[in-house]
Amino acid sequence: MPDQINTRRRRLLGTTVAGIGMLELGLSGLAKAQQSVTPQSASALPAAFTHLRHVETPTLRIGYAEAGPQNGPVVILVHGWPYDIHSFAEVTPMLVAEGYRVLVPYLRGYGPTRILSADTPRNGQQAAIASDIIEFMDALKIESAILGGFDWGARTVNIIAALWPQRCKAMVSVSGYLIGNQKAGAAPLPPKAELQWWYQFYFATERGRAGYDANRYEFNKLIWRLASPQWHFDDATFDRSAASFDNPDHVAIVVHNYRWRLGLAQGEPRFDALEARLATAPAIAVPTITMEGDANGAPHPEPSAYAKKFTGKYQHRNIGGGVGHDLPQEAPRAFADAIIDVARF
Repeated sequence: MPDQINTRRRRLLGTTVAGIGMLELGLSGLAKAQQSVTPQSASALPAAFTHLRHVETPTLRIGYAEAGPQNGPVVILVHGWPYDIHSFAEVTPMLVAEGYRVLVPYLRGYGPTRILSADTPRNGQQAAIASDIIEFMDALKIESAILGGFDWGARTVNIIAALWPQRCKAMVSVSGYLIGNQKAGAAPLPPKAELQWWYQFYFATERGRAGYDANRYEFNKLIWRLASPQWHFDDATFDRSAASFDNPDHVAIVVHNYRWRLGLAQGEPRFDALEARLATAPAIAVPTITMEGDANGAPHPEPSAYAKKFTGKYQHRNIGGGVGHDLPQEAPRAFADAIIDVARF
């Protein structure tokens, strides 16, 4: 059966090569072309990523990797879509070597993380995901931590830093300030920017939901290529993260996330008060380093657009060398150094 699945995946991927090439040419021009990133292999994973731990919160049973001394300062690293905890597989041992206790949870809808009740909505709205991380910290009795993330993970740590600053000692956020709201999401963007969000409009349709469900492996590999056009990842590297997309709630949560942003899906009433606060675009006062790769092919704001949202000690770092959207995996040393440095602000 696995051989049949792999054969079918290769066949489906082969039929879309031409389309992939055109999309890559169109979107890669939106980032500055630099030198190619060295291919990365999926070999030599830290033991923490092959021997996962689990913890139950009021909502989830969360699978997570943990490494480092129990009494070390805590770092929580949060992944995005369509990625998983392996984005931090090389960052983690670098931080452990500095004495940090590193926790890397799978978000709802990814890998072994499961929603406990069949009655709980398969909700991907921003406040729900941020609340999951707060509940994760509560379950592990972690009062405060250094937080780092990219994509959905950056938005999540932004929200925690803004709404629960006592839980966030310091923060590293790829692509800066990503807190949004439905009103802002309803406003049209310039055509070139709308083109970058093609998948958001695809997910707004039932055809998109069905297409993502049927082709999530090929779809997400395409997203990786478009978002990081100079990152020459190998199949093994993608495959180890692709296993996370087989989660039974993955499609529902991803589709809801993007429909909620456009105001096409409702959130849960229990998060209304949090969303009202987030809609004001609250400033973030905790020590922060924001980062951006020079070849990020995914939609992202310019650093100048969000610098004033950080009112505490703040620094922005541009990372060169053809680094794309998955900055922690493409430039792990730079990301780890940012975590270490922001803790000393």
